[in-house]
Amino acid sequence: MVITENQSLKHTNTFGIDIFAKRYVEVRSVEELKEIIKIAKQDNSEILVIGSGSNILFTKNYNGLIVKNDIQGIEVLEEKDNDVFVKAGAGVLWDDLVEFCVDNNYWGVENLSLIPGTVGAAPIQNIGAYGVELSDSFYSLNGVFLDSLNTKTFYKNEIQFGYRNSIFKGELKGRFIITEVILKLSKIPKPVLTYRELKSVDSSAISLSGIRNKIIEIRKSKLPDPGKLGNAGSFFKNPVVDGKLFLPLKRKYKSIVYFEVGKNKYKISAGWLIENCGYKGKKVGNVGCYEKQALIIVNYGKATGDEVYKFSKNIQKEVKQKFGILLIPEVNII
Repeated sequence: MVITENQSLKHTNTFGIDIFAKRYVEVRSVEELKEIIKIAKQDNSEILVIGSGSNILFTKNYNGLIVKNDIQGIEVLEEKDNDVFVKAGAGVLWDDLVEFCVDNNYWGVENLSLIPGTVGAAPIQNIGAYGVELSDSFYSLNGVFLDSLNTKTFYKNEIQFGYRNSIFKGELKGRFIITEVILKLSKIPKPVLTYRELKSVDSSAISLSGIRNKIIEIRKSKLPDPGKLGNAGSFFKNPVVDGKLFLPLKRKYKSIVYFEVGKNKYKISAGWLIENCGYKGKKVGNVGCYEKQALIIVNYGKATGDEVYKFSKNIQKEVKQKFGILLIPEVNII
């Protein structure tokens, strides 16, 4: 475990923002994590834990200690007739875990293929795509409290999962570091093909690999490769509104993209809102919205975090003015 000074973070965030951390370290075990927390406390240093940096926007240099959580390992804990429990380290790339599950015929996370980020970040955000959320297959997680260094296991009913939300974005934000995640998956086929673009999957020959490959194909056709064009995926959450706000919009905008998510609750496509404010493919200096998906803000090469942030604020302002809806960032802004 080596602590470096004045470390560039350009290659540790998928936006490719070239900022620096006062100190930086990578930890590969719970013991190393506890040790670095003790060191930070002694120095009175602020700590920020990151995974692959795929859901973060740095707007300035970080005057503290960046801890990259690189705890690895994937393990089958228990198999039953119908279910299997799989544990993964927080530093495992999320898609590597999905690939492992698909290769072993474990159902539950195949629709979450190719989502960037690490396993440890997945419960915080309650990642979701194509009709499935992590909470659907989540069983428990282990981690360490920053203040006491005590370890704790959280089970599903304690996580307060919501749409792109959890207890770790609320009362435990910045207070708890996830080290392992345990999923409860099915050995019985349970395909979720309700998403309109998955209805072309041959229902007579459904397979885990077939679903995964289709989703990878869809995502690659829509989303920019962060290695070529800096981005953090969807920048904003899809807003959920009530009928009082939604129904007049539906009457006025016949093409509005939405989903009913409960009694008198409607989830509106943030991408549709942004596109209908003229932002799809729009470029301002080094920042813009991706030409194929307005929900994705991209760095065209030399953007600063502050440029990206100001561009996102302009989007929020125009969507609010036109539709009366305030978009909430999905990306963590530092």
